[in-house]
Amino acid sequence: MTYAAAAPASPEQPSLAQRYRAHRSLASLHGSASYYSDTLAGRSTASGETYLPEGYTAAHRTLPFGTVLRVTRLDTGDVVYVRVTDRGPFGRRGRILDLSRAAAERLNMLRVGVTQVRAEVVEYGARAGSPPRKRRKR
Repeated sequence: MTYAAAAPASPEQPSLAQRYRAHRSLASLHGSASYYSDTLAGRSTASGETYLPEGYTAAHRTLPFGTVLRVTRLDTGDVVYVRVTDRGPFGRRGRILDLSRAAAERLNMLRVGVTQVRAEVVEYGARAGSPPRKRRKR
């Protein structure tokens, strides 16, 4: 695995990477990832957060908001950590994630637009109406 350095500095990414790098995968998804259009900047996501292109966030159809994913680009091994804050992607069923611009930059996928990824759940977010899940000690 390599950690690309192309993305702009963001306090969120180093903290997510440092916190979750050693965590084991709780579930794994495979498919295509695309990224958000810059025209969506400043709009509200399904979780109520504002979409910021410089944040490390993603949209997934069903994972609970706040779920943290380790996303690996399969052809290069580049890795990024993101939080699920929105619903999507919509359209093609082969797409499993829409990534923020910063996450897409870290995966070096801006030119290709869509790429094959493995998304590993490293921590589940809280489900609506239920208490947060506790992680078992390793």
